[in-house]
Amino acid sequence: MPESLYNFENAADEKRFYSLIKEIRCPKCTSGSLASSNAPVSIDIKNKIIELIKDGKSDKEIKEYIASRFGSSVLYNPGFNQDTYILWIAPFVILLIALSTYIFRRKV
Repeated sequence: MPESLYNFENAADEKRFYSLIKEIRCPKCTSGSLASSNAPVSIDIKNKIIELIKDGKSDKEIKEYIASRFGSSVLYNPGFNQDTYILWIAPFVILLIALSTYIFRRKV
């Protein structure tokens, strides 16, 4: 296994770090994750994530911290809240409308 660029106390922390940086978008990049970005802001966020892991923060706490600084749009899987409810409900509403349209057109 290649040597890590970052120093971790154990393999579990390293695994958490790499999992987290795949789940968080780079705020500067168009659609890349932190894992695929070398932008200065991404490097700063990665270093902060390492610091938070070493401080014993959970994955949820780390994601909340990053989202509070850069907005929930940096998370690939944002939680259900007042800012994201449309993203979660819209597919079901569209499906319901499409299904209703199909059913009513067949009866005519």
